[in-house]
Amino acid sequence: MSDTLTRLAATIAARRSADPETSWTAKLLAKGPEKAAEKFGEEAIEAVIEAVRGDRERLTAEAADVLFHLLVMLESRGVALGDVLAELDRREGTSGLAEKAGRKT
Repeated sequence: MSDTLTRLAATIAARRSADPETSWTAKLLAKGPEKAAEKFGEEAIEAVIEAVRGDRERLTAEAADVLFHLLVMLESRGVALGDVLAELDRREGTSGLAEKAGRKT
């Protein structure tokens, strides 16, 4: 799975320099991080709606949109997927309750 996400993140990074008239990703990145975050939020809400409805097929499609737009949002702020994956690796094996309690507020 991370290979797919890694390839997708690389494609998104490459599209930063593409023509916004011919690339949705380039167009979204050209509008700035705020627009990328807004689009990610919209897709996340759509995924929640499908999860509540229980439509597995639609939830799968919306989840793919969420992952794509998360990667666009990360790219817009210069956050590497590798950094996110490293953070997940760091948390592996730690109770969610313990991890949350250890966060700085």
